[in-house]
Amino acid sequence: MYITPPGRKRLLDLDFWWELAALVTVMLLGHWQEMRALGQTRGALAALAELLPDNAELVDGDSTRTVPITELRKGDVVLVRPGARVPADGTVATGRAEFDESMLTGESRPVVRSENERVAAGTVALGSSVRVRVDAVGDDTALAGIQRMVEQAQRSRSRAQTLADRAAAALFYVAIASGVTTFIVWVILGEVDEAIARVVTVLVIACPHALGLAIPLVLAISTEVAARNGILVKDRLALERARSLDVVLFDKTGTLTVGQPQVTGLWAADGDGESLLYFAGSVEAESEHPLGRAITARAREQASLGEATGFTADPGRGVRGMVDGELVEVAGPRRLRESDLTLPAEARAVLQPWEDRGATVLYVLRNEAIAGAFALEDQARPESRQAVDQLHRMGIRVAMVTGDARNVADAIAQDLGIDEVFAEVLPEHKADQVVALQQRGLRVAMVGDGVNDAPALAQADVGIAIGAGTDVAIESAGVVLASDDPRSVVGVIRLSAASYRKMVQNLAWATGYNVVAIPLAAGVLGWAGFLLPPALGAVFMSVSTIVVAVNAQLLRRIDLRPGPAGEAGANGES
Repeated sequence: MYITPPGRKRLLDLDFWWELAALVTVMLLGHWQEMRALGQTRGALAALAELLPDNAELVDGDSTRTVPITELRKGDVVLVRPGARVPADGTVATGRAEFDESMLTGESRPVVRSENERVAAGTVALGSSVRVRVDAVGDDTALAGIQRMVEQAQRSRSRAQTLADRAAAALFYVAIASGVTTFIVWVILGEVDEAIARVVTVLVIACPHALGLAIPLVLAISTEVAARNGILVKDRLALERARSLDVVLFDKTGTLTVGQPQVTGLWAADGDGESLLYFAGSVEAESEHPLGRAITARAREQASLGEATGFTADPGRGVRGMVDGELVEVAGPRRLRESDLTLPAEARAVLQPWEDRGATVLYVLRNEAIAGAFALEDQARPESRQAVDQLHRMGIRVAMVTGDARNVADAIAQDLGIDEVFAEVLPEHKADQVVALQQRGLRVAMVGDGVNDAPALAQADVGIAIGAGTDVAIESAGVVLASDDPRSVVGVIRLSAASYRKMVQNLAWATGYNVVAIPLAAGVLGWAGFLLPPALGAVFMSVSTIVVAVNAQLLRRIDLRPGPAGEAGANGES
């Protein structure tokens, strides 16, 4: 113990150094909590990397051999067994299986993949084995692209981050000025020991840990949460703007609709729809036309098909062939006009509504006589109505842009409850529709998937590309959806609002804490006998950091999953 010689005034009280030791310990504890919180977010990239298996079963003739995935090349065929992860992007060569794609798209339901359908690296085969032909390996896979986008998003800055950095810089000067002023005042009062203690307490309290952590941690966690739910943030500012959208403009084909024609109506002259499907499906089975494939797919749902012989396809007129000894044709209206075939009145009554809503009508002829007709349309996705309804509940208008005829567009819009339709728009003019909405003072998000959507995606306040779309569309967008579910757009807006709310809460706490704590640390209540010890100041500083970190961690509770389940979980954080 240090003893002050008689007649000499002690400069510093020994107990103060014990307080400094406690101060350092508490500060290290707070720093550990900060690093732990940041480390959890960095684990998102490591988790993505772990989705890939170390080895793959390469098909070599009639057998397989295990090779490292680094040895796989484009064109190789690999065997993926039930429960195993796909080692590289590719297409199913043989087999059919359900795949768990939740780690990439956020969709918990397994997706069925058959021959010639694409599968992504990191997804899990369920139920049965398939052989996959490798299309992309290494850095060219979708998983690698997701990793790059997550990394880019975590490095990107937002306006709120810039504001926080400026506030932290200002806090440095505030702390220095407060420390100098505190020291001078206490020295003037003749309390040198207390002056040093007060200065140390002020500097500890003013440490910008909480303010410096307020925004970066929210950004890192929101990026991780987004990636785990199939939302890939390329442009942080785009995600930040999504919370204040007025209207979401959807491209129709492939975004709100399936993008493939489906049979939506059937009329049989003799009332036997099953027989009509059998003959039409049998002859169309030889066709590669999308409309023909749609009829064949519908027919196969009913029963097995017959064999068509003498098949011929005449562009603009249709297809024909012999099925069970009968001449069967599937053709458009032109074929009927050329043969002067007249529809009966009952057929016109059925077909007129099809034509009014813009459906494609194909006629079936058996032995030169009209046997029936099909209506084929690009159907709206089942999830599209839910997406529109959820956006309306959030107070956001929904618009649609398409190159289709007005009656086709209006039919889809009426079915989905869309507020505004831009029909018969040439591909190069889609961006003009975005500009028109912006000129009305609206903040616009554009959602699309095609090459012709790229200018509109770039023009919009927030460009959102469907992940299954083209590379050009993805490059032009600020946010990319790994799935083709339009309900994920709601998740983007919900995440944007929640992230912004957390940023404001953290900034308010970090700023308010300093406004109150710095004067207390300086000793403004010394006249009342209250002086804040340095160690307690360190506790307050660490607690402020922990509060900010814990508040940011609550963002992990938000549920961005599409559908009713996602709605229920939307209030999981506050």
